[in-house]
Amino acid sequence: MMALSAARMGYRVHVYGPEADSPTEQVADRATVAGWDDLAALDRFADSVDAVTLEFENVPVAAVEHLARKVPVRPGAHVLAVAQDRLAEKNAALKLGVPVAPFAEVSSEAELAAAIARIGVPAVLKTRREGYDGKGQRIIRASGQAAAAHAELGHRAAILETFVPFTAEISVIAARGVDGTLLTWPAVENRHRDHILDLTIAPAALPAAVTEAATAAARALATGLDVVGLLAVEFFVTDSGAILFNEMAPRPHNSGHWTMEACRVSQFEQQVRATMGLPLGSTAPHHRAVMRNLIGDDSAAWAELLQGEGSLHLYGKAESRRGRKMGHVTRLYPHDTPVWPPAAEDLP
Repeated sequence: MMALSAARMGYRVHVYGPEADSPTEQVADRATVAGWDDLAALDRFADSVDAVTLEFENVPVAAVEHLARKVPVRPGAHVLAVAQDRLAEKNAALKLGVPVAPFAEVSSEAELAAAIARIGVPAVLKTRREGYDGKGQRIIRASGQAAAAHAELGHRAAILETFVPFTAEISVIAARGVDGTLLTWPAVENRHRDHILDLTIAPAALPAAVTEAATAAARALATGLDVVGLLAVEFFVTDSGAILFNEMAPRPHNSGHWTMEACRVSQFEQQVRATMGLPLGSTAPHHRAVMRNLIGDDSAAWAELLQGEGSLHLYGKAESRRGRKMGHVTRLYPHDTPVWPPAAEDLP
């Protein structure tokens, strides 16, 4: 979707990654299929482009640092180093004054026991790296479950967080240009099914004080981390209306797909603009929207989905698997829609 946005703006896209026939390769001008540690291939790639951006945050930092010696990479390796590590994320948020739930580093059984004693239960044990969509985490409801939970995660470096009894999950996507210009889209509510994003409701139907606090926190993180491009920040909302930082991603985010239909400038075009040093575009939506993910076999009903009122996007992934995001569908609603969010029968 980023490559398609770039093509509409007149850019040719060269995609690099270890996967052959990736969705981006299907719509890009050129593709290099090579490993992240193939320095010769990285050099040839860097020599062929004017700027580099990232589709996901788990590209090895060393590869990004290597590219950055030859060509601008936005966001930079310093942002990835934080976003790839849950402990670094939490510490960055604390340093920038963004509220977080109590947490502790866990690198040994002794540290886990000490963390349980300090934070208490229920708590959530999460691997520091590569966890997403509920992967790499375990809920600990009694202290006696802690050792087994750590073993199930392979005794990997982790953090322990207090369990937050949240009433909603929301996210804010900030866009920051080379010149420091900072814009945000409205805060949205995210509803999950089996730990995977199911629905995004834009805007979130929450008090202004809540969404304004989340927006201010996202802006502080984007500025404090010197992001060039997008930063998606997820928060828990407590029953008292407080926000607590959950995690962030320096890239276009699943919860921002609705911007393709509901805003003049989508998150994908905005990432291209920031990467190429262009002025950022308006983030004001001209409609409200609800986006639904198509997970696994959900996408098999694509012909039926085309008959509805929503806009359908299929990603071109070769194989449908349980829990895999295969596409999404978005439905627009007028700003004066009387009931927000819409009832279940009016959702995509």
